[in-house]
Amino acid sequence: MSDCLFCRIVSGAIPAKLVHDDALCVGFLDINPQAPHHALFIPRRHLASMNEATPEDRELLGHLMVAAAKYARDQGFSEPGYRLVMNTNRDAGQTVFHVHLHMLAGRQLAWPPG
Repeated sequence: MSDCLFCRIVSGAIPAKLVHDDALCVGFLDINPQAPHHALFIPRRHLASMNEATPEDRELLGHLMVAAAKYARDQGFSEPGYRLVMNTNRDAGQTVFHVHLHMLAGRQLAWPPG
């Protein structure tokens, strides 16, 4: 989708500070971090929200979580802790309509988050 911000990052049309890159997904640092360490993991294929996900997307969605967890381990966030969050649609806080998984770490995260 040419007008999707994250599709443009995947294509390289918009630069991003990549932290992960493989055949299924890309991870990059958030430009408006909500924690000292805030990265986004997105599928290379456009999927607007979780509402569009089908059973065929199980591997892709699980892959996002595994990629984010590997990044957290590699960066030393796994032991102190990190949060993985995926928002779906406006009321949940989704502002870019391309599925993305937030990985937040580096400080005590409060609960409930909303």
